[in-house]
Amino acid sequence: MLARCSRAAASHFFHQLRNNNNSKDAAFKFISHQSYAKAATAAAMAASPILSSQKVFPSNSVVNLDKMFRSKPCSLALAPDSPLRIEEPEYEGIRRFVLKLLLFYSKQSKSIRGANVVYRRIVSQVDRPAIYEVFNLEKTFKMTFSLLVLHMWLCLRRLKQEGREGVEFGQYIYEIYNHDVELRVSKAGVNLLLTKWMKELEKILYGNIVAYDAAMLPEAKPDELPKVIWRNVFSDDGTTEPDDTASQAIQAMARYVRHEASCLSLTDKEAMFSGNFMFTSLENLSSHARR
Repeated sequence: MLARCSRAAASHFFHQLRNNNNSKDAAFKFISHQSYAKAATAAAMAASPILSSQKVFPSNSVVNLDKMFRSKPCSLALAPDSPLRIEEPEYEGIRRFVLKLLLFYSKQSKSIRGANVVYRRIVSQVDRPAIYEVFNLEKTFKMTFSLLVLHMWLCLRRLKQEGREGVEFGQYIYEIYNHDVELRVSKAGVNLLLTKWMKELEKILYGNIVAYDAAMLPEAKPDELPKVIWRNVFSDDGTTEPDDTASQAIQAMARYVRHEASCLSLTDKEAMFSGNFMFTSLENLSSHARR
């Protein structure tokens, strides 16, 4: 039920995003008969006119998708000597004393800093060109938002394994995500009733999370995750089934999602709470799987 509501909310939001570029007086009329996919595509074209002439699923993929994401899962934690690690700052003397008084070393402050790093890892994976090249996707507002939600879900799903502490830490990540999405929506052209549209995107987030969780249950059908990915990420023309060109990329993304979920499960708590992990590098996979 929530998943269906999220698609309706998405249709509403992306339609308004498109209209906002044409007429601000008519920007907030609800067109109930438009599908999520059609509205999202129109919004993407309006918000990114340079990309409007590109195909969503180019046939000349630069990678062999059938070879992707079949390796054995492993921890995503960064090595102790990795230059990508971000360590807690350690101060001495009077500076440390003052920072303690200011609660810099409190559990909440450490959690907020860690959550910022985790979210930066998510954004790094979503904003890099490689993820769009590998899966043959246009980089539009709708597409980036869909991938952002997908990777948020992956992290929040892993954090739930840590019980209440993980859920609380996930809330800090969500607050950072919410602020980032608000900035992205503003840049995409929505300046009126921003709070209303943020609520619509919140419905989409929760609807997608419910759908992804259900697709990953042991009793879920094998084709359930590809179907959810098709609806939430790939679908752009309102069809109920992907065409032959899209199906290969959808299956590859389903393997990617399962692979990352397994890898995150193997990633230790310290890495998850400090942000000292990295999603699988799609740049490296792309170079190894070239035709």
